[in-house]
Parts: sequence; C-alpha cells; structure tokens
Amino acid sequence: MYDAIVIGKGPAGLSASLYTIRANLKTLVIGLNNSALKKASKIENYFGFSEAISGEFLLREGEKQALRLGVEIVEDEVISVEKVDFFEVTTSSRTFTGKSVLIATGQPQKKLKIQNLENFEGRGVSYCSTCDGFFYRDLKVGVLGYKDFAVHEAIELEAFTKDVTLFTNGHELDLTEKFRNEANNFRIDKRPVAKLEGDEFLKRICFEDGTCEDIDGIFVAYESASSLDFARKLGVVINDNAIVTDRMQQTNLEGLFAAGDCTGGFKQISVAVGQGALAGRGMIEYVRKLKTG
Repeated sequence: MYDAIVIGKGPAGLSASLYTIRANLKTLVIGLNNSALKKASKIENYFGFSEAISGEFLLREGEKQALRLGVEIVEDEVISVEKVDFFEVTTSSRTFTGKSVLIATGQPQKKLKIQNLENFEGRGVSYCSTCDGFFYRDLKVGVLGYKDFAVHEAIELEAFTKDVTLFTNGHELDLTEKFRNEANNFRIDKRPVAKLEGDEFLKRICFEDGTCEDIDGIFVAYESASSLDFARKLGVVINDNAIVTDRMQQTNLEGLFAAGDCTGGFKQISVAVGQGALAGRGMIEYVRKLKTG
C-alpha cells in the first residue's frame, strides 16, 4: 500500500513526489520515458540556470533527485485507475494500491485522422468503456487501438457483449505478453480506417480499401491511456479537454489530484512544477486526514 501514487514522470509528477516523500509518505511514480519535455532541445526560460538546458537533462536530474530522497520509480504504462476503498492503479504488468493518486500525464496531443470520428462522439463513438459499455449490450462494437490499453478496454466490454473487434487502423499489435494472450479472445481487423458513416447515429466503419462493415459502436483506445481516459472512467469533471481541480489540485473525487498540462492553462515547466508542489501538499493533507480519521 502506497500513500501516494503519481502517474507520470514529467515535471509536475516528479515535483509532487519530492513533497510527499519528504513528508514521509510512501511514494511511487509510474510512467514511461515519453514526456513531451524530452523533445525540448533548448530551455532558456526556467529559473535557476544561467545557460540553456535541454528538457531531457532537466527530467533526468529531477528523477535522480526523487530517487535520492527515496521515491520509488517504475517505468511502465498505466492502463487503468479505479477506486473502491482505495485506488487501484493497473499497469501492463501489475496492480498497485494507493491512498491518493496524482494524474500528471500531460494532455493528449495526437488527433486521429478518421473522417467523421468527432461528428459521432456521443452518438456511437465513445472514449470510456466503463461509462458507456452498458448501452451496447449484445450489440456489435469495436475498439480502435493496437496496444495494451485497447485490449484492456475490449476485456471491459465483454461484460456487455461478446461481439467485440479490435480495429488496429493499419498497425500491427504492440502488446506485452499478458495482453498478447488476452487479444486472442477477440476478432482483429488490421485494415486502415478511412471514415465512419451513419445518420443520427453511427452505423458503419469504412476502410481505405473501399469496404465497409456495419457497427453499433466504436470505443477509442488508441496508443496509451491519457489523463482524460483516467478522468472519464472515474467520473472526474472535465472542461474543454482539461481536468478541473481546486486550489490544491484536487479533483471532484477525493484523493485524486491532477497537475501539469492535463489541467489546461499556461503550458510551461514552471507552472507544472508549481502545480505539482501544490498537489503534493494536497496529497499530504489528504493522507494525514485518513490516518487521523
């Protein structure tokens, strides 16, 4: 059992971990080495450096600082966050339990170039199997994706329908061993997707080879799970593709915090670090109340 689990190894997540670990909270940081900051070759507007530094350097030093203080860091992909009594954070390989969680995974950047995808959002296109799977009982549905996250969503949908297809949109499956075996339970279609068709609601998925297939629903689980994917499943308030938080970076779900680009606003390293500090302080207060309560 961890006191604080941080999802994301960017400046917001690492900043928060420095506060929670120094408050003697057992702290775990989970993430992949894919922070958008790594692409910054030259940073000249971050306080404390007389010469330009790279984003990769800043992240590396932040991680070394967290490790020195006792933070545990796991390089893995988080595919699900759930809360019953405590938070259950599931990665591609295992599940961790925590009293508080910080989402600090940035904001999804990639837009899928599939015609009419956005037009059918809420009318056959969904981004949350937990939220909307119930509406597709015994119907034909597809999951759009090719990594562990997509297979995880397909498994979730099995509670409502057995007619589930994985549409990889031209990609080969890129799965860990656990989900490679699970994927065998589903029909897999690797054809590149061109567009979605229907009238008021989605009716067909069409491919670049000119063929189409009837479908009742498409669940988008492309590449890795994003901050918004976690938020939707937990019933967290989202506004304009950003997670809504209070002054201490806590969401409407007690014990769940968010910091950095996933909260919208001014996307700067200094802002992410500051929000991470506030979130860390909020997590400390939340966990201490649990212990005294």
